[in-house]
Amino acid sequence: MEEFIMESYGKVNLALDVLYKRNDGYHEIKSIMQRISLKDRLIFKEIHEGMIIESNHKEVPVDSTNLVYKVWDKLREITGVSKGVKIIIEKNIPVAAGLAGGSSNGAATLQALNNLWNLNLSQSELMKIGKGLGADIPFCIMGGTALAEGIGEKLTKIRTLSGKHILLCNPGIPISAGYAYSKCKSLNRGIDMEAIISSIEDDDLTGVAKKLENIMEDPMIEEYPIIGEIKDIMMANGALGSLMSGSGSTVFGLYDDEEKMKFTQKKLLSITDKVFLCKTL
Repeated sequence: MEEFIMESYGKVNLALDVLYKRNDGYHEIKSIMQRISLKDRLIFKEIHEGMIIESNHKEVPVDSTNLVYKVWDKLREITGVSKGVKIIIEKNIPVAAGLAGGSSNGAATLQALNNLWNLNLSQSELMKIGKGLGADIPFCIMGGTALAEGIGEKLTKIRTLSGKHILLCNPGIPISAGYAYSKCKSLNRGIDMEAIISSIEDDDLTGVAKKLENIMEDPMIEEYPIIGEIKDIMMANGALGSLMSGSGSTVFGLYDDEEKMKFTQKKLLSITDKVFLCKTL
């Protein structure tokens, strides 16, 4: 039985603006996405037929609603390959947390099956397939740092902001993207993406940290004050900047001092056990 292992990395949004609601029901966005070192591990094993999903996390669906199942099904449809697969998802990225955990798993599945089935699809071909299944999948395939437009699938590569200290704290409140979008009271804040990109290009972490902005953050803090409390703790303990990622509820802080980050982690562990010391990739 052939086996293949993939690392499945999360992401944060360094900036997120929602421009308008489209006729197809999706929202047009502008965002700067950043890969982070927090990751799941997926183990793929060929089986005679069908799809089996197992996970160490009870909130991960193990049926056809999981993106990894949808990826497998779509690849079978496109390529005509009818092989079965068992996928074991070792989950570390919190679920429904604004970190693209599900999309990352879907991206890893596309890449793994491309290898296992000897499909020889290019990265751009995989990204095109992924776009039809989840807006964040193309970025999760590409990685690094990117400006995301459209529904998140139109990507422009930016100089990678790698190796920076980033602290993640998830208060254990699952928030669906659809719910967060529905709570945005006003759209198109006019976030200056070019200014953030300029700081990234200059490798200016302090400049990036001062410009962090997420249009979804205020309504989510209003609904879940703990998100704001986590931000305040980070900013009071050495973070250069702090922001809720994506639709939430995860909050991240950017640090230039690892000891301050570790000190903040200890404080936040009194609120939740989901506090992660990470790096940007």
